[in-house]
Amino acid sequence: MAQNFIFDGPEDAGVTLLLAHGAGAPMDSAAMTAVARALAEAGLRVARFEFSYMAARRTGQRKPPPRAETLIPEYRAAVEELAARAPLIIGGKSMGGRVASMVADELHASGRIAGLLCLGYPFHPPGKPTQLRTGHLAGLKTPTLICQGTRDEFGTPDEVRAYALSPSIEIVWLEDGDHDLKPRKSVSGFSAADHLRTVAATVSAWTARIAG
Repeated sequence: MAQNFIFDGPEDAGVTLLLAHGAGAPMDSAAMTAVARALAEAGLRVARFEFSYMAARRTGQRKPPPRAETLIPEYRAAVEELAARAPLIIGGKSMGGRVASMVADELHASGRIAGLLCLGYPFHPPGKPTQLRTGHLAGLKTPTLICQGTRDEFGTPDEVRAYALSPSIEIVWLEDGDHDLKPRKSVSGFSAADHLRTVAATVSAWTARIAG
């Protein structure tokens, strides 16, 4: 399936980010658009794409999200079609980042990507803390950055501290952020814009370090 990418950021950026969406919202959702624009303002090139089940919804086909593992070939195909000239970081929001994490090591070992970026990693389904999606993360070799809200129902700091995660994984915690990284300003003192700036600055510095 040919991809209709959405691009943000300068075409001559030193790093390109390929981001997939979460299970229930498309590539142009408010959350995906906000983070893509923040990353672009930090000087990064961002390409967003959709898995076929989500693209089908645009034509009226109400397809549910499939098992994440079945989307691995589509992620590989998106990398091939994008054919980024600059160093490439793959990742995505929630399920999109999870799928990217499943293909990251093979692409990194072959020199196709420089790293992995997960925005709100779904460590477990909400309310089901024993159904972990972390097995492959223990041995992950790809340089990885996870941006996670401390209020995320898919994995809180206390939960994540107990997981066996690869030393290649770095996690930046966003105070009171939910699964979209949004805080409650009245509780945390931070706004969504504050957290987006933090994400953009952190990702920019991290990509310069691993791909510079």
